[in-house]
Amino acid sequence: MIDSFGKTASGLARNPLGIIALFIVLVYGFACLLTAVSGLSPQERAPLIYFAVGFPVLVLAVFAWLVTRHSTKLFAPSDFRDESNYMQLSVVAALTAAKFRKDFDHAAKQVTAGKDFGQAAKEVKSIVETVRKLPPTDRTSNSWRNHVLWVDDRPDNNAYERNAFEAYGLRFTLALSTAEALERIKSQNFAAIISDMGRAEGPREGYVLLDTIRKQGNKTPLFFYASSKEAEHVKETLEHEGQGCTNDAQELFLMVTKALIVSD
Repeated sequence: MIDSFGKTASGLARNPLGIIALFIVLVYGFACLLTAVSGLSPQERAPLIYFAVGFPVLVLAVFAWLVTRHSTKLFAPSDFRDESNYMQLSVVAALTAAKFRKDFDHAAKQVTAGKDFGQAAKEVKSIVETVRKLPPTDRTSNSWRNHVLWVDDRPDNNAYERNAFEAYGLRFTLALSTAEALERIKSQNFAAIISDMGRAEGPREGYVLLDTIRKQGNKTPLFFYASSKEAEHVKETLEHEGQGCTNDAQELFLMVTKALIVSD
């Protein structure tokens, strides 16, 4: 029995999820064992009983937090038969987190109330189908063809989105301002540029960057990831010779990866 448990524990310890499961089993097992030991007074057993009842609820809450906030860190590459499966899962997890990040609290309330769950499931399914259709990419390449410049004065707001792109094989250089972005563009080539619109420099600073590089003859595809994808803003982006404008992580991922595939 001990030998069997040892083999099981060894298997579980291969990835973060297994380690969490092993820890839960051990802690919960010891708590229940102590509760059953004779000789303890009711007062001494009470904390253990409360722990045995509350521990599963605590574990569920922590697991939900891990899945929604750190989903890409829960699996090891060895969990999958080939790297492409791991890449696809990583992209799906990161895109899902990015897509629902802004409305997480609202979505959680809706799901708890039994509302909008079907719509959320459809959106996740759409992400999965999108990622399945992606062509293979060389994730080890350091070529400028998989190097993207992301211009945003608040880069932490786009962490999940970058995780998705990086899982697909892209790498990023970050710029916090138009001036910094222009310096980066001057010194190296990029396959694409992603930019916000309003920054501390001005509410239409994205267009300032776009117009400047186009006047310089730079035709690098530029996409706006901003707070709007209204038809008028998409039209204006095209008028400034930009390639796209959206506030949706999945749509941004599709636009950028499609542009990179076409350029290859």
